[in-house]
Amino acid sequence: MSLLGDVCLVTGACGFLGRRLVKLLLEEEKTAEIRLLDKQIQLQLLQSLEGCRGDTKLTAFEGDIRDADFVRKACRGASMVFHIASIIDVTDAVEPSELYGVNVKGTQLLLEACIQENVGSFIYTSTIEVMGPNPRGEPIVNGDEDTVYHSSLKFDYSKTKREAEDRTLQAHGEPLQNGDRLATCALRPMYIYGEGCRFLLGHMSDGIRNNDILYRMSLPEALVNPVYVGNVAVGHLQAARSLKDPRKRDAVGGKFYFISDDTPHVSYSDFNHVVMAPLGFGIQKNLMVPLRLFYIFCFFMETFCLMLRPFVRLVPPLNRQLLTMLNTSFSFSYQKAKRDLGYEPRFSWEEARRSTVEWLASKLPTERERIALS
Repeated sequence: MSLLGDVCLVTGACGFLGRRLVKLLLEEEKTAEIRLLDKQIQLQLLQSLEGCRGDTKLTAFEGDIRDADFVRKACRGASMVFHIASIIDVTDAVEPSELYGVNVKGTQLLLEACIQENVGSFIYTSTIEVMGPNPRGEPIVNGDEDTVYHSSLKFDYSKTKREAEDRTLQAHGEPLQNGDRLATCALRPMYIYGEGCRFLLGHMSDGIRNNDILYRMSLPEALVNPVYVGNVAVGHLQAARSLKDPRKRDAVGGKFYFISDDTPHVSYSDFNHVVMAPLGFGIQKNLMVPLRLFYIFCFFMETFCLMLRPFVRLVPPLNRQLLTMLNTSFSFSYQKAKRDLGYEPRFSWEEARRSTVEWLASKLPTERERIALS
């Protein structure tokens, strides 16, 4: 089932995943229109898409996702929404009210606008972090959608993403103004890497400052399975095709799916090394301090910042929950997405790694110069 003639709205269209999805839609689907919604639409992005635009109309919507009138205007006449936009925060640096406003309220406003404006399909980009790991660091190895796990989410980011996901799935089957019904689903990608990943760029910058030695923040045995951004975009396209297909719509609607690929299972720190070793980076053999002492250090840092909270907001660079996430085996299979959505990773690990290394290599001289001048 193709998206021929559809009008697709992509929120967070200028972001890491959003721009990759927009490009994929332009290259593979003869949609009537793609609407790019973001806080600010870069002219450079629009120009870069001209070469693959074909007959598809590109429309920019600049504004705040928390603005109900703006969101409804963006949805008017659309047939499908890819809701990617959110605030990502794993250090609790963002005020909870800001996270809730964008991640939960923004999602709710979009769902309401879809109902009011007769948008038939809604795909929500969730995250593996709505699952965990929990504060006890209980591992999951090659889990699936039926895996039972006591999440006990601590990050405000994780909580808001989980609530937004729940609202999305609960909205499946809601009647539209024209008598049809809304179809929704949610995708839970693993840690996403690839060209444009700001986290990889940040780790590379830290390594440059440390004489080209990457910091080890994860135990080697804490295995996770990152996923390449191109494959996540393919997962979104397959979900859209499935929701549009009358034979699959009710079967996949109201459900969530893990999106991973064949990237080797490795710790977060060792993954950084895998993609940066070709650029001459090494990695610390051991954690900077034993893990137990790391937790104690984080506890005192969190307590100190909490004591100062009435006077000034300080955010520790590392907290216990982030340390738990970095040191817990947490991996999931994509087999249900394969069965239900027809999802198959399009990019092999070798292709994904090569593209990521080439992108990092293109950024390396600029990062070295910036750090030398700072």
